[in-house]
Amino acid sequence: MALVVQKYGGTSVGSLDRMKVVAERALRCQRAGNDVVLIVSAMSGETNRLLGMAHQISATPEMREMDVLAATGEQVSAALVAMTVQALGGKARSLLGHQVNIQTDAAFTKARINTIEGSKVRSTLDRGEIAVVAGFQGVDPDGNITTLGRGGSDTSAVAVAAAIKADVCESVTDVDGVYTTDPNVCPSARKIDRISYEEMLELASLGAKVLQIRSVELAMKYGVPIHVRSSFNDNLGTMVTNEEGLESVVVAGVAYDKGEAKVQLINVPDRPGIVAAIFGSLADRNVSVDMIIQSPSREGGTTTDVTFTVAKTDLTRCKNLIEAEARQLGGAAVEYDPDIVKVSIVGLGMRSHAGIASAMFRLLAAEGINIQAISTSEIKVSCLIHSKYTELAVRALHDGFGLDKGPGTAGQG
Repeated sequence: MALVVQKYGGTSVGSLDRMKVVAERALRCQRAGNDVVLIVSAMSGETNRLLGMAHQISATPEMREMDVLAATGEQVSAALVAMTVQALGGKARSLLGHQVNIQTDAAFTKARINTIEGSKVRSTLDRGEIAVVAGFQGVDPDGNITTLGRGGSDTSAVAVAAAIKADVCESVTDVDGVYTTDPNVCPSARKIDRISYEEMLELASLGAKVLQIRSVELAMKYGVPIHVRSSFNDNLGTMVTNEEGLESVVVAGVAYDKGEAKVQLINVPDRPGIVAAIFGSLADRNVSVDMIIQSPSREGGTTTDVTFTVAKTDLTRCKNLIEAEARQLGGAAVEYDPDIVKVSIVGLGMRSHAGIASAMFRLLAAEGINIQAISTSEIKVSCLIHSKYTELAVRALHDGFGLDKGPGTAGQG
């Protein structure tokens, strides 16, 4: 007997028919001798519908009330899925965040989990029932309903799995696993059988939408194996686990992110403390900066050019701040470019193989693609390029590193 947590996203519970598929799947798992906990998202489109109504009432609705409203989507799903299990002859009990006692901080709309007390889930399982837990939600120290941010049901699932010491957390979604890159962009993309937490964390941070970043962080911290698999069949998907026993291919995957914009400060005085002041001001506004390059000014002399990227969603609100900083620096010019994409290669094998970055640069150069900025980590290399080259770059890197050929050849370039 295993203790299995299954997480179902909005598409998987998007209709009563889809909920019936979820209930049947959970019952098959239970009848095979397992204890089963379901974590469910709101029905697809429901959270947007609820938040849209709130913004019809007010342009800036109170965050506490937004959480009260948004959490109802998962409450509806949990109740309906539990009813569906019961209608199929099984036993189930729906549980909300406060009933499971998912304790969070008080950061409404983006709360972080502090503790989970799993006794309510365990007592439900001990009665032979399937526990259907509303994802995405918790409760703060004052008893207020909180939500965990977009993708928060992934985080809920891994956190509950860790709290009750589940054998596996299945992320059941509308894709059948983690792919070497986006199959919609690269037809030769392959499903990966096993991938490390570190590689998955990098891919998630670089735009892969299969798993939410915080859920992977939690899984890595508590050693919770995640099985990403399809809600449309019973096929095995991708196991996300520790690196022990994994073949360290040089490159495991290629990711791209169109969500960033490039900012250039031109003719910035080249003296200590200037760059710290620029990025300190952005940090004070909770604006995250990604790739950073400082280079000699186009006009030479005692000035420098500073190039960096920010999320496009942050660009509008930080433009005034950036331009104010430029004026304080003596009239440094500011240029913006939203037509960029960050393409990245990720793989544990980079730790022990030299020349991977140069191979990436050669592959892009062979396609006539100019690199505007570069950043690296121990298992990742990222390049900033013009967005019109997205598909060409992804395909060139994917096939150039042998990811189209299967395990054992990937990354040999």
